[in-house]
Amino acid sequence: MSFIAIIDTPAATLKYYPIEKVVHHEFHTSMYGDAFRDLLSKGVELLKANGAHKWLSDDRGNSEITPEDTAWGATVWFPSALAAGWKHWAIVMPAKQAGQMDMNRRIDQWRAAGLNARVFEDPEPAFAWLALQP
Repeated sequence: MSFIAIIDTPAATLKYYPIEKVVHHEFHTSMYGDAFRDLLSKGVELLKANGAHKWLSDDRGNSEITPEDTAWGATVWFPSALAAGWKHWAIVMPAKQAGQMDMNRRIDQWRAAGLNARVFEDPEPAFAWLALQP
């Protein structure tokens, strides 16, 4: 599995796997504001530029998202990700319970909008599942 590193900071990593056409982010710590939005926006650019439909969210290091970032995600980021072709989402849940509750709400909302979402405990099976999606 070869990948292209897009962002690699102490707070987060964003990678793109060109063969599998998977966008993959990993939060190493809680993120919010411009850094959070920049990372997710770059992921949407990768979907669009590469005709990709798959996203792996490794959120083990993240926690609850701020209300401002939640609103931005729902009104700006999510619609732009769908418009870019996003269809399949593998999620490795945050370690903290508050983050899990926050993520479960988002999963329910986005599944209702037609996204194929599945939760995993580890990134390896999550990636394997995504690689099998069309």
